[in-house]
Amino acid sequence: MVLSGQVQAAAPMAANQVQNLHLSQDLTSEKILEEILASLDDDKAEEIVKIDLRGKTEVADYIVVASGRSTRQVSALSQKLVDRLKHRLGLICKSEGKDAGDWVLIDAGDVIVHVFRPEVREFYQLEKMWQPQGS
Repeated sequence: MVLSGQVQAAAPMAANQVQNLHLSQDLTSEKILEEILASLDDDKAEEIVKIDLRGKTEVADYIVVASGRSTRQVSALSQKLVDRLKHRLGLICKSEGKDAGDWVLIDAGDVIVHVFRPEVREFYQLEKMWQPQGS
């Protein structure tokens, strides 16, 4: 009898997960990018840069690079972004580095997001990797 109750309780969750899966399959990289840029702007991220990778690589359509003023803000920006993408778009993202707060990488499928502390961003100069040669 308890087993039956556990199965019934799990069924609505599974249906919700399937619904979220369908939502995320209908998303375009542009819609994901729009939500990411809005979230970062709303939370006062600094120096937000969008890099269009379409036609340059198969890894993603866009990279977004942004800065937070401190490790705490970098972690908070990243966590809020992951939460918003999940709740608004049904998109489950993987992230790395949130606990340290120096550089957080968020994989949102066709859009990859990097949130840095300013000093770490300056050290790695990630944007320069994707600039046209001669710039």
